[in-house]
Amino acid sequence: MAKSLLSVTMRAIKAAERERIRQANTAKRSYNAELKEQARAVKARELRLMQVKAANNKERLAQEKAVKAAHIEAQLAEVESLNAEIRGVFVELDGLLGATLAVDDYIDLEKLRKPSSTAFDKPKLEAALPQPIKPQLPNEPQFEEPPQPKAIFGKKKKLEQARLEARQKYATQKEDWTRRVARLQSQYEDALAKHAVAEERRIKELAQEKERFQNFLNEHNRNVDQFINDLAYGDAEAVKDYIEMVAENSNYPDHFEIAHDFSFRPDHAELQMKVSIPSPSSFPSVKEYKYVKTSDEIREIPLPKTEFRQRYCSVVYQVAVRSLHEVFEADRRGIIQTISLEVGTEEGDPATGKIGFIPFVGVSTARSTFMEFDLANVVPHATLKHLGAAISKDPVSLVAADVFGVRKS
Repeated sequence: MAKSLLSVTMRAIKAAERERIRQANTAKRSYNAELKEQARAVKARELRLMQVKAANNKERLAQEKAVKAAHIEAQLAEVESLNAEIRGVFVELDGLLGATLAVDDYIDLEKLRKPSSTAFDKPKLEAALPQPIKPQLPNEPQFEEPPQPKAIFGKKKKLEQARLEARQKYATQKEDWTRRVARLQSQYEDALAKHAVAEERRIKELAQEKERFQNFLNEHNRNVDQFINDLAYGDAEAVKDYIEMVAENSNYPDHFEIAHDFSFRPDHAELQMKVSIPSPSSFPSVKEYKYVKTSDEIREIPLPKTEFRQRYCSVVYQVAVRSLHEVFEADRRGIIQTISLEVGTEEGDPATGKIGFIPFVGVSTARSTFMEFDLANVVPHATLKHLGAAISKDPVSLVAADVFGVRKS
């Protein structure tokens, strides 16, 4: 229960952090968006120019020239947009280690508590139901004295007849009015009664939901307390859950997805950690884009094999050092004294064809040793060699590192 509640909270925290990063990336990529918008505008202008009928041959040639120039301009703008995007990808990959050094990986579990001021999750229940609208009753009909007859003879008799008819009309109107008023008043009284029942039900439900919500807050906070207590005592499951939170908080670029696996040995204070990164087949392999006028096409210029290998190996080494750093920095209690780490990829083994984890780096290091390094000035490959890591001779060809010699408890 504790783990699920805390995982939900951490996913919310991580989602907020990812939103912050996406907003930053939006500003970062604004230049690319502007270029693309320019390209669209140029292409629209190209279309308009093509739709214009030339009045004479000279105008036709000028139009064709303008259309061609606009098309070339659009293609060049598209190339610049693509190149800016790939440059941004490489900048992010080159800075995988540096990106985490500016971040405190420690998670303050006290902040996971839900205070009593936490917003109620069913606020609509707190609002009283609207009162029924009182009906607007029709005006009571009034008896209207008939006008005096204009006849010279039988005037009195005609007046009495007119009065009789007027009284009958008035009686009918009064009867209709009485029934209508009674019906409206009855409907209003029924509405008031139903409103009273509904309002009573709302108040009762509100009290129940408030109690449920308070119980939820109390249970959540008890779970946080229990988790903090278990972690302080080095409980293996609690340590694993905490490191999982740290891993979820580690924000890698969207185009570079990683996965973690952990196990903790409290008797040796050792964390065994496996990090899976994208395989070489899914790694960026385009160096730049070029527009070829003769064939009117945008071509991909691939990274030279040597540069591709250097870049892929660089991310392998950076991820290894970054993973060690994030765990040790997040563990302020010093519960984890040693980390045995493997970094590799899930891919088909060239020898067997079976899909499995192929390690590119295997390293084991003690907290006391690693925390003395100045990671802002290290070369990750040199750091791993200094730690006696087993390192693949060719990760790009999926050659596994000999990790069997790496110490594990």
